Amino acid sequence: MEKCKYHRVLLKLSGESFCRPGQLGIDGAALASIAERIAEICKLGPQVAVVVGAGNFLRGENFSQVSQIPRNTADYMGMLATIINACALQETLEKLGQETRVLSAIEVPALCEGFIRRRAIRHLERGRVAILAGGTGNPFFTTDTCAALRASELDVDLLIKATKVKGVYSDDPKKHPDAKLFDELSYDQVLTQNLRIMDHAAISLCRDNNIPITVLNIFEKGNITRALYDQQVGTKIFNRNT
Repeated sequence: MEKCKYHRVLLKLSGESFCRPGQLGIDGAALASIAERIAEICKLGPQVAVVVGAGNFLRGENFSQVSQIPRNTADYMGMLATIINACALQETLEKLGQETRVLSAIEVPALCEGFIRRRAIRHLERGRVAILAGGTGNPFFTTDTCAALRASELDVDLLIKATKVKGVYSDDPKKHPDAKLFDELSYDQVLTQNLRIMDHAAISLCRDNNIPITVLNIFEKGNITRALYDQQVGTKIFNRNT
């Protein structure tokens, strides 16, 4: 079998991938499906890190706008919610026989380790999935920015943005059925065209550290494998000059 192109990958999971469409919380079937796909990645050879979001529980910015909770506190609440998702994913992966470690930017010693770069790399080198929770540990930063930051810190070869859509579109495909699906884009195209697949800080970090991004539908069978073998799937964002 052809060797996987990438040595170390980071998978960014949205919180919504843990629940059923339009619902909140954690759905057991959705969680199991995600865990099976991560285990599939591991069998292909690369070291795997995962950054989890918390949109299935709470988005800090949105919550602060509809409550009396200030943005910084709401963001910390969202970071704590990522730890709930991380622990649920860890237990599900372990049931599949895949060893894992949860490392959090916010210290919760009863549940997970603190994030230390060298420790995370050591876990990856030992074949463990490093589930990175707690965001960046700071308010006003999204988990997309966290994914780009951790990918940069851990010398990742590919960042996979796992979504429920096929890739990056020119417009919202739900509202505009004629929206164009891009096969590939440069970082600068994403920024200048204001394509909202990831926030600008995350795109800029990946551009500055030359980390390619693949945006794909994680629930379509075979997509992960195609991405790891550098076959056409979803949308690839990279520096076209390299």
